[in-house]
Amino acid sequence: MQALMIKRAARILWQGGVIAYPTEAVWGLGCDPENLDACMALLQIKKRPVEKGMILIAADVGQIAGLLEPLTQAQQQTLAKTWGNQDKTGAVTFLVPDINNYVPAWVKGEHQAVAVRVSTHSLVKALCTQFGGPLVSTSANIAGRPPARTRLAVEKNLGRQLDLVVPGELGGQANPSRIIDLCSGQILRAS
Repeated sequence: MQALMIKRAARILWQGGVIAYPTEAVWGLGCDPENLDACMALLQIKKRPVEKGMILIAADVGQIAGLLEPLTQAQQQTLAKTWGNQDKTGAVTFLVPDINNYVPAWVKGEHQAVAVRVSTHSLVKALCTQFGGPLVSTSANIAGRPPARTRLAVEKNLGRQLDLVVPGELGGQANPSRIIDLCSGQILRAS
């Protein structure tokens, strides 16, 4: 049943739809980051200005290889070490410089870097794998309100505007991922 739902979600994403799905700590909204119309629809649902940018979430580093390729070896090692240890440290999102403009401007917003995370959540990994690349991942809530922690909250607050709510469980983390600037090491959001 879950495999069929993942395939259905991928079809909706390929067609430019916006979905909700459980992540490590909160429910997320996702779409195809390469599809301008889908991203604008997601931002409209969330009432979030495009300038703020959005997170990309991937199943593995191979899905974001083009973004990581121009980084220094030390930066790549930091990402690999951290993302390879998230089961112990919790989810970590890095602000990664987009040196070659790999990521569309509407995902980055007014920033020269993009927030990106390789997820350990099995459903997120399956979604990204079936879709064939990274997804936009932003909390399932109206901007400025608390993120949804239940499927019921997602359906109540955003359900009619979404193309699909993928059933599943949160990953068991108490807080959304830490966000760390890869270049400076500064923690922009603690978990």
